[in-house]
Amino acid sequence: MRRVHRHRGKRFLLVLILLIGIVALLYGDRIYYKFAYPIKYEDIIDKYAKENGVEKTLILAIIKTESGYDKNAVSSAGASGLMQMMEDAFDWTKFRMNDDSDISYDDIFDPEISIKYGTYMLKLLLEEYEHEEEAIAAYHAGRSRVNGWLSDKQYSDDGITLDKIPVKETDHYVYKVMKAWNIYNSMVNDI
Repeated sequence: MRRVHRHRGKRFLLVLILLIGIVALLYGDRIYYKFAYPIKYEDIIDKYAKENGVEKTLILAIIKTESGYDKNAVSSAGASGLMQMMEDAFDWTKFRMNDDSDISYDDIFDPEISIKYGTYMLKLLLEEYEHEEEAIAAYHAGRSRVNGWLSDKQYSDDGITLDKIPVKETDHYVYKVMKAWNIYNSMVNDI
């Protein structure tokens, strides 16, 4: 009698392991991506994506790459909040928005403020540059640096597209945002 129970237990365990393996093969990448590429603050992101005509998935990719969704993040360079804005970039964006509210850079740790101003800045950069990669590079390195690279034949043949990003950190940043953007696009389309 004991042997029968042992065999049933082993068979059950074997079937359970097999089922877990099948589920992991079929859905493992989706499960991994849901944890590795979270979607948080979705209502706020949707609001400002629509308001500014910026793809939701690009905003998600910027936030994932910049702060990993840590609303209190501060970089070694001093960029702060979810979308990691520097104070001068925040002030430039606020000016371009014709915003005369009491909101200041001190409010950047509020997710709504960070997403509102970060998305508007991203919108301005997407309008200024013909390709997303240059706008993303400018988000990271600043407009003046990207404009300098575009005017240098060493980095851009046509003055519109960067053939090479000379700063390793910015080049890697653009790669990470583009990768995250592609992943978010596939995740949002799977939902």
